[in-house]
Formats: sequence, structure tokens, C-alpha cells
Amino acid sequence: MSAPHASTPETHSHISVICTEMNLDAAQTTAVAKLLEDGATVPFIARYRKEATGSLDEVAVAAIRDRLTQLQELDSRREAILKSLDQHGHLTDDLEARVLAAETMTGLEDIYLPYRPKRRTKATIAREKGLEPLALAILAQDGVDPAALAAGYVDPEKEVAGVDEALAGARDIIAETINEDPQVRSRVRDLFFEKAVISSQVVAGKESEGAKYKDYFQWEEAVSKVPSHRILAMRRGEKEDILGLSIAPQAELAIAILEDLFVKGDGPDADQVRTAAHDAYKRLLSRSMETEVRVALKERADAEAIRVFADNLRQLLLASPLGAKRVMGIDPGFRTGCKVVCLDRQGKLLHNDTVYPHGSDRQAEAATRTIQELSRQFDIEAVAVGNGTAGRETQAFVKGAVDAQTLPVIMVNESGASIYSASEIARQEFPDHDLTVRGAVSIGRRLMDPLSELVKIDPKSIGVGQYQHDVDPFALKGSLDDVVGSCVNGVGVEVNQASVQLLTYVSGLGPQLARNIVAYRDEHGAFTGREMLRKVKRLGPKAYEQCAGFLRIKDGENPLDASAVHPESYPVVQTMADDLGCSVSDLMSDAGLRKKIDLARYVTGTIGLPTLTDILDELAKPGRDPREPFELFSFDENVAAIEDLEPGMRLPGIITNVTNFGAFVDIGVHQDGLVHISELCDRFVKTPADVVAVQQKVTVTVMEVDLPRKRISLSMRSQPGSKPQPKAQPRRPRRTHPPGHRNKTKTAPGPAAARPFNNPFADAFRKASGR
Repeated sequence: MSAPHASTPETHSHISVICTEMNLDAAQTTAVAKLLEDGATVPFIARYRKEATGSLDEVAVAAIRDRLTQLQELDSRREAILKSLDQHGHLTDDLEARVLAAETMTGLEDIYLPYRPKRRTKATIAREKGLEPLALAILAQDGVDPAALAAGYVDPEKEVAGVDEALAGARDIIAETINEDPQVRSRVRDLFFEKAVISSQVVAGKESEGAKYKDYFQWEEAVSKVPSHRILAMRRGEKEDILGLSIAPQAELAIAILEDLFVKGDGPDADQVRTAAHDAYKRLLSRSMETEVRVALKERADAEAIRVFADNLRQLLLASPLGAKRVMGIDPGFRTGCKVVCLDRQGKLLHNDTVYPHGSDRQAEAATRTIQELSRQFDIEAVAVGNGTAGRETQAFVKGAVDAQTLPVIMVNESGASIYSASEIARQEFPDHDLTVRGAVSIGRRLMDPLSELVKIDPKSIGVGQYQHDVDPFALKGSLDDVVGSCVNGVGVEVNQASVQLLTYVSGLGPQLARNIVAYRDEHGAFTGREMLRKVKRLGPKAYEQCAGFLRIKDGENPLDASAVHPESYPVVQTMADDLGCSVSDLMSDAGLRKKIDLARYVTGTIGLPTLTDILDELAKPGRDPREPFELFSFDENVAAIEDLEPGMRLPGIITNVTNFGAFVDIGVHQDGLVHISELCDRFVKTPADVVAVQQKVTVTVMEVDLPRKRISLSMRSQPGSKPQPKAQPRRPRRTHPPGHRNKTKTAPGPAAARPFNNPFADAFRKASGR
């Protein structure tokens, strides 16, 4: 959803809310809102509009965008409710004021609840029988005799046969009144968030079928403390009809709240109200609150799972690239053989073949000759072997066939390669080749540049999340798209080599403009300068402004085209060069010249020191890649299968996934092992992401091997199994923020709830959902 118009009164109100929640200046937030309204992307705003935003980074800009969207949705719902109240004759000045003053979606819905069109309830039926005056008289608790008063409402024609039936109808009306009272709902809601317990029990007869949920066959945990992965696990068990879930505090605590608010004495009228209050909680309020807490738990679990997935995906996308090398890609296999492809330095397929290194001796000899001949013929500089079935065996074979000292043979995580092979993208790229060839190409290209290849695969298929298939797919897609876009734009894209899929994520482009760029390139040849982008069909001034700085053109007409300097800043760079009596190329190659630049001289009304500093950094390292340099890695050659493992072994590994309960590590046995959060290091760890990251190289100790269940327990502690020390400051092993981020930039926290809550846990729920 687009941001609301930055000049409307509603948006001014929203900006005030956001400034308070995120501790930002009004000018910063207003600038971001205006830029978003004008069609600017988050990467563009964070990179090229620092003067306007006060150097807010991508995290802060995205938080403002998301909170503006939440507040806009709140306004839309408010407008719909006012319209409904007016149409049904309920709208009064007081009610309208309350609706307009509501600051959260939950508060708004609580106000609307008594007036919401609803199906016929017990209270509705009682009102149809004319019992509402009786209910109001009893609820007032002015010392009336309920039985005597009810006698006047006995009317067989209205199906009120006696006093008891009249009183029952009156209690139904009182119960619904209590249930719909905003103060009641607010207090009971907070009670649920603070004191409720989530319980799971195995469904009778499903013990063997649901063995994987054994931990939850009889489980209880405070709602305020249950971690996201357990929420999603129990919900999945419930969905599969293995588990039954319930959420509730002690009923006495909730009923005490209702009695405190509605019961005024000990008379017979108060007894009727007390009975109605008990009914209101058990029949109406408890179910409603359980539903709300279930939704809030799911939203919180989704938000956390999506955050974990996004962090892992960022690390995976920003994995170190080997670079432009001539690569042999191998998709390993036993019976069907190994598919071999040879790629040039741009990833173009030059040759493909199939070898059978794991067959007969004769086949193995033939495979050796083929690998050696292809290596010489195509001057191969590195070999990429997929880590799937037969991966370790194939890697060992290739190392024996070539000189591994001069020709590195590297294991590559092929997760998702089969998804790519069967995709429409792969069919368009290689219409004349089968799935195995496409898979081998993907493996080879993934070694050269993980980012360029992984953008072709649905992130959910890469396998770096926790319960990603259980979360809200729209929220997941939005978050992952943000991550991919951040990584692509942070690294930059060589426009003359990029695929349509990679170009799609460049700021201001999208699928259609990406296809148009490639079509123009195919028809007219390589782009020689950024100005040529203006000739691309439908790539107008706004799109050019948004994308130009993130597209690179090596060896172009202007040396700045290979850098992250935006074309709008070319004149100031030229002025710097003119003032020094040199060319722009000289300025980029001579550090001595750059030291003579006094940035303060070039500050204008539109270009300030933040942009000028970025420009100077780019002149020093034009188009620099923010990713870490590539390092070779090898598994223990003596361990190739899970059967080779023994407790106590110390092995090298690569982290493949980080979750809230630990990290999964590939140690080269076709089955990742788990390092539980308690075994990540010698001190207490609150969050695994504080100490480990996807693609991090680690050394682990084997603690336990469960062959029947194919489970491997690992440790990264110096003394595995000992109790962690609780007092220590966490450290992060590597950067997890977007490329180009600077420590000095301001980062706003995520969107907060629009009003404070006493309970921090309840507040966290509402932060995630905008309630």
C-alpha cells in the first residue's frame, strides 16, 4: 500500500505519532513520507536522500513506511465504522468523538462491537421478547426484586412462559452488555496477555501418528513467555489434528474483574448480575479473548519467524562471491551420473556432459579423462560441486582427478537449485537443455555470484527459515522482497551482464522495465553510459532517478558510471576535478588529489556533507563490493557420512540456518547437525543471531548421533554440555545490516503501538499488529 499524501491532516497526525514512537524529528519523518509518496524506494531514500532524512538508514525508512501503512489502514477502518454507524442510525456526537479518538485497531473495534451488525444471539432474541427494560432495571441494582419485576414481563404470546424464563432472557442481555463493554474487554484482554497459559494435549489415538510432536503431548507454558517457534509448532500440530490447544488464565481472575465492574452489592438483583457475569465470561468473553490471543500469538510468531528468515536470507545473499572465473559446475549423483557444465566468466554455458565417477572402474577412468580434458579445454579456474546426494564422494573424486592445489574444488550449497531447474526462468534461459543441465549451471553460477543466482529462486525454497511455510505468506513476501532489494541495491548491478531477475530488484525498475533493459541490450549492444538507459522503452525520468545510481557500467564513457555516485552528482565531482586541474579519472586514481578536496566548499542547498562524504568514498573505491572476500573451505576428508561420526569429534562446518533455538551446521555428511542455543558458546546467549550467522565457518564438537532419526547434536562450546556463564556481553560475528550502512546513521526502532500499555508483552503483540 502506498503511503498517504504527505500534506493531508491525517498524515500530519500520523507523522506526529511516528515521531513520538520512534524518537524522530518531524522534518525527518515528513521528508520520508513525501519521498515515499513521490514513488521513491527505500534503498534510494536511504542512499541518496540523506540530507532530507537526516541520514536515516534503510531500517528506519522501512519502519516509517510500514507504520504509515498501518495508520492508513486504521483510518480506513475508522471511516468504514463511522459510515456503518451513520447508516444504522447509531451515530451520535459522543460516539463519533470516541471513534475519532481511538488510537489502535483493537480500541476501535471495542467501541464498534455493541453496534456491529450481528447474527441473532440469545440477547437479540430476549430483546425481541421485550425484556431489555427488565435487564436494565436489574443491572442498575437499585434494590428491586428481580422476580417480582420479571412477573410483569411474562407473556405467552411473546414466548415468555414464566418468571424464570424472563429472568434468563434478562441475564442474556446483561451478559452480552458485559461482554461488549470496552473497559471489560480491555482489562480481561490484559489479564489474558499477562496471566494466560497455553496448553497442548495429544488427540486421543494420535500418539503414534504424531510422534514428531511428542514434546507437546502434554505441555503448558505462560503465554507471556512462549517462544515463537513453539507457537508455530503447536499450531501446526493442531492443524494436523494431532494436538488440541487451549489458552486461558484462571477463570476466577477474569470473573473477579467482571464482578468488580458490574456487581454492586449482595441483594437478589446483584445475584442476577453476578450470574450473568459468570455466563458472560464462560460463554462469550473467554472465547473472544482466546481468539484474540491466538491471533496475537500468531502475529508475534509470524513476525519473529519472518525476522529470522530475513536475517538468514540477507547473510546468504551476501555470501562471498568467487567472482568472474571460468567455472566447472557439477550436479552430483550415483546411479544417474554427474552432470558437468563449463561456464565462462560471465556464467554463459559453453559445454555440458555426463560422467559416471561412481560406477565401474572403466566408467570412473572415463570420467577422470573427461574432467581433465574439459578443465584444459575451457581453462577452468574453479570447480563447484553441489552438496546433495553423492556430493562429498564427487568432490573427493574430482580432487583426485585434477591438481586440487591449483584448481580449487569447492562444495556449494545447492538448496533450491532443483526449484530453479524446473522454473519458467530456467526454461527461458535454457530451452534446449534438461533439468540436470540447468541445475549444474545454477550450482556453478552460485559459486561465482550467489546473489545473482539466488534472486531467481523463491526465497521460501532456499531453506534458511524456521516454520516459513506456516507464516502469513503476504507478510513474508513483503519482508523478503525488502531484503532482496536491499542486498541487490547495496551490492550494485552490472547492467551489461545482469539477468532480468536481478534487474527486477533494482530500485525503480520491476519486471517490465527489467525485461525492457535486457531487450534493449540484446538489440543495441552493451550500454556505454548511464545516459543510454533513458532510451529504454518506458524508462522515464522518475525510474531513471531511482535506478541509475545502483546500475554499474564498467569501462563506460564516464568513469563514474562504474561507481555508486548518482548521475545527479556528476556535476559536483566535475567541479572538484576542475578546481584541482585534473580529470575525474585522475581524481579516482590519485589519493593525493582526493586529500586536497575540502568538502565544505561544495555544500549547497541540495547536497550536504553526508552525500559529499559518500561521493569521496566512492571515488576511492568505485563500485566497491561490500561482501566479504571469498575464502576456501573444506570439510574433514575422513568424515563423509553420518555413520562416520562419533561423539567427541571436532569438525569444521558451515552454518546453514539460524533459528531462535539454535543453529544448523553442515559438516559434510548430507545431514545438518543442530547446535542448541545453550551450546553456541561458553556464555549465556539470548538470541543465536547475536553470535552466529548463515554461511559462517565454525568448528563444532559432536555430542550425540541418533542414527534411526538421523539427528546430530553438536556443540561450539570449549567444554560441551557444561553450564553457560550468564554474565557476558554478546558479540556479533559479522555485519547483518544492509550494505552501505554506517554506524553514525540514525536507526529508528520498529513501529510501536499507538498508545502505551502497562504490560510490555501485550505491547509487543500490538506493536507487531498495529493494534
